[in-house]
Amino acid sequence: MTTPTREQLSQVLNRIRDPKSGRGVVEAGLIQGLVVKDGRVGFMIEVAADVAPLYEAVRAACEKAARAVRGVEAVTAVLTAEGSGGKEVLPERGTHAQALPGVGAIVAVASGKGGVGKSTVAVNLALALTRLGKRVGLMDADIYGPSVPHLLGLSGRPRSADGKMLEPMERYGLKAMSIGFLIDRDAPAVWRGPVATGALHQLLTQVSWGDLDVLVIDMPPGTGDIHLSLAQRVALTGAIIVSTPQDIALLDARKGIAMFRKVEVPVLGVIENMSLYVCPNCGHEAHLFGHGGARKAAAELETEFLGEIPLHLSIREGSDDGAPVVAAHPAGAEARAFIAIAERVAAQIDAGVASRPPPRIVIV
Repeated sequence: MTTPTREQLSQVLNRIRDPKSGRGVVEAGLIQGLVVKDGRVGFMIEVAADVAPLYEAVRAACEKAARAVRGVEAVTAVLTAEGSGGKEVLPERGTHAQALPGVGAIVAVASGKGGVGKSTVAVNLALALTRLGKRVGLMDADIYGPSVPHLLGLSGRPRSADGKMLEPMERYGLKAMSIGFLIDRDAPAVWRGPVATGALHQLLTQVSWGDLDVLVIDMPPGTGDIHLSLAQRVALTGAIIVSTPQDIALLDARKGIAMFRKVEVPVLGVIENMSLYVCPNCGHEAHLFGHGGARKAAAELETEFLGEIPLHLSIREGSDDGAPVVAAHPAGAEARAFIAIAERVAAQIDAGVASRPPPRIVIV
């Protein structure tokens, strides 16, 4: 099999002309981050925000040209636009909000800070929704630290039947997609904010999800470019915030709630993770990180408290082994905690989707 080289792809791409300068796009400095590995090609086309609409045709032409090179199996071409300050220029909410064909609701998972177990909650929540009879997909939006492949025990590369759309990976009846499936396990994603958000948006919209009742999006921690970009570009239904009972975590959770409300994304509720520890030997309960803080914060912020998840060895072991507790021990108390939360989330989704034009997106 012929293996294409970076130099070969550069030559092919440079045949596409920059409409502004008339030079080849490589010569004009528009192509950034060109990567060629194992038949997969990725690059960004970086232009000024005020001319970005003119360059979508250029992006499509570059993608087509790269795909035609012998030995290329898949191409990811991202158009990124920057203003004079180097920040991504986001459209007004709803102006260019994009729906996903066949997806009834999209649920993403957010937290104000890292280390609160957000991804573990997202994976188990998605699996709990499948146990309620929902057709569910899981999108890993953490470009810099994707964990969904490990949490689900998935490896390998996603297939593409037509060379354009990726087929999601599947396990436990759940469809999943992550940037972790497309890059080497130990390779860092050294991308600036606009490049990361562009790559995520393209990955999100170029996956053949099929017919889904719910798409869960596992968001990166914090309140950064990716959160704002998705909130602006995608027709979101709402947000669920994951926190621990600690005051510092709750402080950041409040910021997360404020951010979503600022961009007019309804908050569906708050989940308190690591709520209490139950000794496996004697059954003694201990609140290692405090208790009830998330419930109190939810009440103060006038949003629903969705439930508590205990700090338990089976949840940690399941995450480490790629066998989430809801899939491995569905009858256990820990799995039932996730299922109870999933029931509350599903009720909100069903009520929301029934009264709004489908499809919509939910962010957890």
